[in-house]
Parts: sequence; C-alpha cells; structure tokens
Amino acid sequence: MTNKECSEIFAKLSEYLDGELAPDLCAEMAEHIEDCEPCVAFVESLKKSIGMVKAAPEAVLPGPVKQELRAQMLAAFEQFKLSSEAKPSPSGGV
Repeated sequence: MTNKECSEIFAKLSEYLDGELAPDLCAEMAEHIEDCEPCVAFVESLKKSIGMVKAAPEAVLPGPVKQELRAQMLAAFEQFKLSSEAKPSPSGGV
C-alpha cells in the first residue's frame, strides 16, 4: 500500500465509518483497509475513540464558557482552513 492510498483512506474514514459514502467506494476502502496493517490499526483506534466519546457523560458548561470555547474552536478551524488553502496541492494544480 502507498502512503497516498492510506492518506485518501484517512481523509474519508469518518464518512466511511458513518456509512455516508457510496457503496462502491465503501467496498474499495474496506478492501484496502483489510490488507493494510497501518489502516487496520488506525480504524480500530478511531472506533475505540468514538466508543469512548459516546460513553462519556455529557459535560454541562456555563453559558459564557460554552460561548468562549465555541469561538476558540471556530477560530482554530478558520486558521486550519487558511493554512490548508495556502499549501500547494500534491498534483501541482490549484
């Protein structure tokens, strides 16, 4: 398996686990994951993390803390998007 194939799997893994991808793409991903030890380990780790989050009690935050945290997360996401857009694509195109 190539790093590129694994990177493509990792990019779509959440949608794959949630059953949100087309059946043919799910089949391709399942085939890759089945034969790729690093992807198997990553998928199992992600499934375990999802299970832990679902099992955790919901935190109740006071309104001002909740709003501040949301603002910080949105700012971090916007910064991530900007940094991702600034990177050249692997194919050399835009």
